[in-house]
Amino acid sequence: MRLDKFLANSGVGTRKEVKELLKKRLIKVNDEIVKDGKIHVNENEDTVKYKDEIISYKKFVYIMLNKPNGVISATEDKVHKTVIDLLGDEYRTFEVFPVGRLDIDTEGLLLLTNDGVLSHNLLSPNKHVDKKYYVELEKLLTETDIAKLENGVELKDFTTKDAKVEIIENSEEANKIKVYITISEGKFHQVKRMFKAVGNEVKYLKRVKMGTLSLDENLKLGEYRELTEDELTKLKENF
Repeated sequence: MRLDKFLANSGVGTRKEVKELLKKRLIKVNDEIVKDGKIHVNENEDTVKYKDEIISYKKFVYIMLNKPNGVISATEDKVHKTVIDLLGDEYRTFEVFPVGRLDIDTEGLLLLTNDGVLSHNLLSPNKHVDKKYYVELEKLLTETDIAKLENGVELKDFTTKDAKVEIIENSEEANKIKVYITISEGKFHQVKRMFKAVGNEVKYLKRVKMGTLSLDENLKLGEYRELTEDELTKLKENF
C-alpha cells in the first residue's frame, strides 16, 4: 500500500495534509524518515510513526451513533446537518457513510462505516435483518391492531412482512401508549405507515436495535463510539 494512502486511511490526515507532514519530516517507516508518499509499505509488517508515535492501521471503522432529531442520514446536505457532521475530525479521512437511514425526526441507533460489504449484508432484503423500534402512539393499540401489524399490513405500494409487537404501556387515561415493534424491512416511513394503516399515529420513534447490535444506553443524543470487537463479531457472524 502507498504510504500516503496508509496515513490517510489511518486517520492521520487528508492526502493534502499527509503531503505536508511528509515534507516536514514527521513520518518514519521502520525508524527511517520518509518524505515520499508514493513508496509502498506493508501494513502488517512495517512500523510507521508520526511524531515518533506508532500508527495503528485501520482499514474499516464501525461507529454506533445515537442519532438526534433534526439530523439527516446522509453524507452531505446543503440545508440540514448530517450524521457525518456530528463526527470528530479523526474520522473524516475514512469516508464513512450511514448504513441505511432514519427519518429526520427519528432518533436512535445508526451504524456508520466505510465497510461496503457489511453495509450490503445488513441492508439486503434477502438477509432479513431485524430492526427494533421504540414507539409512542397517539391512541390505544387493540388486539386486532396488533394482529394486523404482526401478520402483515397492506400499504399502498406493498404488504409488510410479519412483525413483532411488544406492549410496554397501553393506558389511554395516563396518555401512555408505548410499544416496541420489530420489522425485517426498512422502507420509507415504514413504521409510521404501518401504524397509520391501523388508524394510529406515531408521536415519537426511536430505533433501539439492528440485528444483534443494541443502542448503548450510555450514549446521549448526538454521541457516538466505535463498536467493540464483540459487537462487531456478533454483527458479522450471520453473514
